[in-house]
Amino acid sequence: MQDFIKINKDDNVCVALKPIAKGTTVNVAGENITTVEDIPQGHKFAIKPVKKGDSVIKYGFRIGIAQADVEVGAWIHTHNLKTGLGELLEYKYEPTGQVDKVDEEKAYFDGYVRENGKVGVRNEVWIIPTVGCVNSIARAIEAKAKLRKPEGVDEVVAFTHPYGCSQVTEDQENTRTVLADLINHPNAGAVLVLGLGCENSRIEVLKNYIGEYNPERVKFLQVQDVDYEQDDADRILDELMAYASQFKREKVDAKELIIGMKCGGSDGLSGITANPTVGQFSDMLVAKGGTTILTEVPEMFGAETILMNRCENEELFNKTVHLINDFKEYFIKNGQEIYENPSPGNKDGGITTLEDKSLGCTQKSGSSLVKGVLAYGEPVDTKGLNLLSAPGNDLVAATALAASGAQIVLFTTGRGTPFASPVPTVKIATNSRLANKKSNWIDFNCGRIVADDIPMETVSKELFQYVLDVASGKKVKAEEEGFHDFAIFKQGVTL
Repeated sequence: MQDFIKINKDDNVCVALKPIAKGTTVNVAGENITTVEDIPQGHKFAIKPVKKGDSVIKYGFRIGIAQADVEVGAWIHTHNLKTGLGELLEYKYEPTGQVDKVDEEKAYFDGYVRENGKVGVRNEVWIIPTVGCVNSIARAIEAKAKLRKPEGVDEVVAFTHPYGCSQVTEDQENTRTVLADLINHPNAGAVLVLGLGCENSRIEVLKNYIGEYNPERVKFLQVQDVDYEQDDADRILDELMAYASQFKREKVDAKELIIGMKCGGSDGLSGITANPTVGQFSDMLVAKGGTTILTEVPEMFGAETILMNRCENEELFNKTVHLINDFKEYFIKNGQEIYENPSPGNKDGGITTLEDKSLGCTQKSGSSLVKGVLAYGEPVDTKGLNLLSAPGNDLVAATALAASGAQIVLFTTGRGTPFASPVPTVKIATNSRLANKKSNWIDFNCGRIVADDIPMETVSKELFQYVLDVASGKKVKAEEEGFHDFAIFKQGVTL
């Protein structure tokens, strides 16, 4: 196993791939460097003298400004490095001129082809409450339905939430849009929409957001209108489960896959192992005609120009500028520091500034052109790499990916997390220590790239096959535990 890595030839830091003790001499591009402090795994040390006010370079880009003179071999972290980012910025479109690769070799998975042509990777029956007031009823309906779930239905899931009433303007629109997105999601073979009757987002209102639907697939129950809601719900669930059980898996081209990409609990290895592996996966899927979606906009700050210049055209560039600045204005409007990031866990893992985090985060986008830019809750309709407006919060962002059409979410992590989302959520470890310690959470280990010197290209191909397996029915760890989480982006006043 390597002791360290210099990511880009222009970097003035290296990253420790394992703990390096004070006084250790390492050879960096023919030059001996002796560490003057202990360097934890995932953390940075200087390989050139850095003066106060100078830029610290990692990934070939500035990740911050030195707050003190830093000698060769010294640890660089929060004690001597600060963000160099500003507030709202002016951007210029400087396209790379690249084109996406095309891979004519077909790949397939076994999925569920729906009547509208969309493809699901699960055949579940979902219970979608219109308002948080009926959450307990939704969970009771779910529990009884699970006991009589027929063969062919993967799971019955109630996606409870606290919203649907006492919301105003855009905030309420977001709730209605995301609920409608879930109702229309192809991973759901059938859906019960469960309403109360007096809420702002009651069933008759929500139908306007759902659009056309098959009454055999989507049914409604407004509990204030019936004598005993459990009896009506049991009857409706039996009808929905019977309908869903008719679907069978069939061979589907991988170009029908829509995969969301997200990271959380990142560490210093995130941008070295798991995130670039997901980036290579994204490029592979795009080359085969598939779709990937990158989100968590606040963790693009500092690396946004990389994505902007990969936009296929100037219209998409302008949408990406709006995507970035709109989120910055959201922070400012709420009196928050735009760059109040990374988290304590990120810092423990070796990430110092938002630029450091963002440059690692955007590795998940690979090298493909940006073909689409989506508003929060907007369904994806363009194949290739898409950017989605959503915050960095893990549950909210993963839900947003599912709402925009992702059938699976790839979630890279250096710290570990057990959460799920409305769709299968693949946990990808950045380091082998985490993968071994939390094997009940982690589905795929990219830490092998540094621990076992396995080429990233090999691991990326393995990940591609793993995703095909999950799409064909293999359960991820969170599914095995029965976890299904759902979180809507709360932005407005609660009445």
